[in-house]
Amino acid sequence: MSIYLIRGVLFPILGLLPLANASAEGFVDDSKLKLQLRNVYFNENFRDEHGMSARAARTAKSERTEWAQGLLLDYQSGYTSGTVGFGVDALGLLGFRLDSGPGRSGTGLLPVHDDGRAAEEFASAGMTAKARLAKTTFKYGTLLPKNPVLIYNDARLLPQTYQGWQVSSNDIDNLTLTGGRLERFKLRDSSDSMPIVPDGYSGNESGDFIYAGADYKLGKNIRLSYFYGELENFYRQNFAGVQHDLQLGPGVLTSDLRYFNSADSGLAHGGKVDNDMFSGSLSYVALGHTFSAGYQKLSGEGGLPYISGATVYSFSNVGIGKFIEEDEKTWMLGYGYDFARLGVPGLTFSSRYLSGADGKSNSVVNEWERDAEVAYIVQQGKLKGLGVKLRNYVYRSDFSRGRDSNRVYVTYDVALW
Repeated sequence: MSIYLIRGVLFPILGLLPLANASAEGFVDDSKLKLQLRNVYFNENFRDEHGMSARAARTAKSERTEWAQGLLLDYQSGYTSGTVGFGVDALGLLGFRLDSGPGRSGTGLLPVHDDGRAAEEFASAGMTAKARLAKTTFKYGTLLPKNPVLIYNDARLLPQTYQGWQVSSNDIDNLTLTGGRLERFKLRDSSDSMPIVPDGYSGNESGDFIYAGADYKLGKNIRLSYFYGELENFYRQNFAGVQHDLQLGPGVLTSDLRYFNSADSGLAHGGKVDNDMFSGSLSYVALGHTFSAGYQKLSGEGGLPYISGATVYSFSNVGIGKFIEEDEKTWMLGYGYDFARLGVPGLTFSSRYLSGADGKSNSVVNEWERDAEVAYIVQQGKLKGLGVKLRNYVYRSDFSRGRDSNRVYVTYDVALW
């Protein structure tokens, strides 16, 4: 077993045991320890050299192919008794290389050294102190934020993590309030803690990220959301969204409207930002089928700003492209099927096609992407919970390199207690 697993993953968990023994029963009785195994194969072939100089095209990689194993050890304590309950969470992450090469690295699964070779292994650990009063919870330490203005990235081997504090409250029926301040983060393929910067920024400045917002359920069928986020001295962002479910025939039609307004903030280290993004999508689920369609439009100066390495809260954040360049207009069509309707529970299929046009990124932006996914989760027996997911992505653009990508994910969760 890797020494990094012992030092960086297990020791923080074991260090909680004396505290648990000295605390109230709820701390121990409500605690959970889960191990998730992730095995990921990633193959990506480049099909053209758009947006590259002739010299860069001659030296650029023609493919990126890696295979890696990840382990995520997640401990969550219960809370001590009393008006204010206290607890501790811990997260241990380990990834190690199964196959790579200096000419095939850079998939985002593993760190890459200066010589172009992927690291044999990498690990990190984080702890989070927490307190609960009624239905309000405060956390400080390692966080996995997930809200419209910031979603941690978990699309490769290990998740992106953040350091800071967050408070959330459900004391009012149907209303969830969330706020926080983040100071540093770790990318999904790194164990190094870094200051927070926006995507695409290459300067030396950074800032803390603050966010606050609310989610409200209006009856059974309407969900409202508002969030504010700001990366100090870079940009500020307002988000508003509404989702509605409508029973229609044998299925449910869900409409999803989202609006982002972004502007530069303070010293504007990343340059001028004055951007609006509107997106709307419809999905209809009936008899195992899911039909979806969407349209998105950006206007103003600059593309949609977001934190480096993070996921964008939009239907256009797909396997390869994000479709959020300045003035870009994107439409999407999708289809999915749940094979439980045919007596095979756990087996699903989904596909999407996106086309973006009229954007600006040093030149006119036109891009398209086709995605397909087949997934299966074992429903019973000794291997219950074992998941296999196959993904295929095809991306073409007139401002960046086209790519064909195949990815295989094998996951298995083990509840240790």
